[in-house]
Amino acid sequence: MTEKQIRAILDSVASGKTSAAAAMRSLRELPFHDLGFAKIDNHRSLRRGVPEVIFGEGKTAAQIAAIGRRVITAGTSLVVTRIGPDKARAVKSKLRRMKYHPEARLGAVVIEPAPVRGHGDVMVVSAGTSDLPVAEEAALCAELFGNRVRRVYDVGVAGIHRLTTNLDLIRKSSVLIVVAGMEGALPSVVAGLIDRPVVAVPTSVGYGTAFGGLAALLGMLNTCASGVTVVNIDNGFGAALAATLINRVGIDRDGCD
Repeated sequence: MTEKQIRAILDSVASGKTSAAAAMRSLRELPFHDLGFAKIDNHRSLRRGVPEVIFGEGKTAAQIAAIGRRVITAGTSLVVTRIGPDKARAVKSKLRRMKYHPEARLGAVVIEPAPVRGHGDVMVVSAGTSDLPVAEEAALCAELFGNRVRRVYDVGVAGIHRLTTNLDLIRKSSVLIVVAGMEGALPSVVAGLIDRPVVAVPTSVGYGTAFGGLAALLGMLNTCASGVTVVNIDNGFGAALAATLINRVGIDRDGCD
């Protein structure tokens, strides 16, 4: 249930159009709904400004569909991350409104588009084409959370001129999400060139000694560029949420300073 929906219920009670008993029936499932195998957090958007997001990996299609139905019934947009094509087809057969984004491995049902709020654009920068699944997860989540999003892809340090050519555009953003695998150097370079918050995302891309993204993670955590925030390996969703909260600092729910 969103803040807008709760406000509507309270306004209706205040105006006498809805009884207190009817309002209680609408609110009784707050703050969560228990499905037995999952407890759906109906208050997430009220507390955090974004809805609960389903992590699809490790859940069955039936579980995702059951959770998704309850989320949609509550009038909240549905976002499912880490969902492969086969599982997405199975979920979509039960939730026909779900739109699947294969490159990001993300499914979504938008009940009402999130209003655009924030100080400026969120820029998603990726080092290489192999990083695109994580970069697109971050970009799509940021858009679904109500940000204006720009993308600059394939500008890694193996050809630094590709990055410097785009610096004017990058400097216009409010927050940057920088995605890189291999040695994970790109966030350090970007953070050393601009005065904007940088959220770094290590990916599991790389040869053997990349250790499934551990080398990139450690490289980003040990960056000599000050103020870089690092999320977990392949966590595009987490980066999108961090960037969203940074972009909204000082802005209330109505979009006013």
